[in-house]
Amino acid sequence: MPIYHKLGRLPHTRHTVFEKPEGGLYYEQLFGTIGFEGMSSLMYHLRRPTTVKEIVGETDLTPKVAIEKSIKARLLKGFEVPPQDDYLASRTPVLVNSDVHIVLAAPRHSLTAYFYKNADADELLFIHKGTGKLRTQLGNICFEPGDYLLVPRGIIYQIEFDTEDNRLFIAESFHPIYTPKRYRNHFGQLLEHAPYSERDYKLPEELETHDELGDFTVKIKKQGILHELVYPSHPFDVVGWDGYNYPYGMNIRDFQPITGKVHQPPPVHQQFETKAFVVCSFVPRLFDYHPQAIPAPYHHSNIDSDEVLYYVDGNFMSRNNIAQGHITLHPGGIPHGPAPGAYERSIGKTGTDEWAVMIDTFRPLMLTEAALRLDDGNYYQSWLEPASPTAASPDQRLERPE
Repeated sequence: MPIYHKLGRLPHTRHTVFEKPEGGLYYEQLFGTIGFEGMSSLMYHLRRPTTVKEIVGETDLTPKVAIEKSIKARLLKGFEVPPQDDYLASRTPVLVNSDVHIVLAAPRHSLTAYFYKNADADELLFIHKGTGKLRTQLGNICFEPGDYLLVPRGIIYQIEFDTEDNRLFIAESFHPIYTPKRYRNHFGQLLEHAPYSERDYKLPEELETHDELGDFTVKIKKQGILHELVYPSHPFDVVGWDGYNYPYGMNIRDFQPITGKVHQPPPVHQQFETKAFVVCSFVPRLFDYHPQAIPAPYHHSNIDSDEVLYYVDGNFMSRNNIAQGHITLHPGGIPHGPAPGAYERSIGKTGTDEWAVMIDTFRPLMLTEAALRLDDGNYYQSWLEPASPTAASPDQRLERPE
């Protein structure tokens, strides 16, 4: 969970009169989750947040599923998703189930012509390439490569990119996304053994308050349908807010890996969790210090989950012929493990420079038509014959912009 945060002007006591300097009242809105039991924030608007002028259209965004049931391991070449100008049009679901949609996106242009709200799902945006600013009704967050941006469902936002070369890996979660419970005490504070702390959070700042009338298009995704609404005033009219329910970010470089005497299991890499899947960060780290340790992961069975790995940068020591933007799917029901030769060549190694994001789902994932266009078709046979590793070239390294 995030920490208590506030921006702008607030009344001394909630649910009381909050007058504008020129007369009239600010309008309070409780922005909450799970009824009145989940995390929430209180917003104060210049105008009623309930006004809608028109509903002018809708588009069905239901992913087109090509394969519902499969035991075949896959490799998807994510960078082959073609760039598109529009932010929403660029979002391409590749692996989906009733809990999460895993999406690739390569938007060329900033989202400025309209506003967007996902009323179905929390959005976890991983910024692989690109810099810019996430603009929301609760403040702005500047982002850079390696950032996770967690946008709770219901947040109205726009996103600005500094260039046209942008790559995003997105999880749309139909369950709230939290920090792992085992990292927190009963007050919610992150514990000393957690691989990151609240100091690593990128909190919203630069609250924009627009006092503007006109026609403002807000596209709202609800039940898989993108509804286009026209608001009579600017949706960024919040003068102040406080609480726990807001967008925030953190960078994969700030994840502090947990290592051990022998190879540690994937939960040590965990960054986020839901009831239906977990998200893990693989980062450069020292290998195990037992004199006879085998640093490569042991072969393990996916009985209860599907494993998705999104490769970001560096050399992923357990696989061969992996490049930036590749996605591997290891479905439940069949074991997987290091590629031929990786198990043996890891012995004696002292560290790795790999960067990757992993999503483990507790229900099987389905492949979309778009995913099949990215599938190399042969990955499930990659454990048969040795292959030469492919290293990332120097100009591919995941680096912070100057």
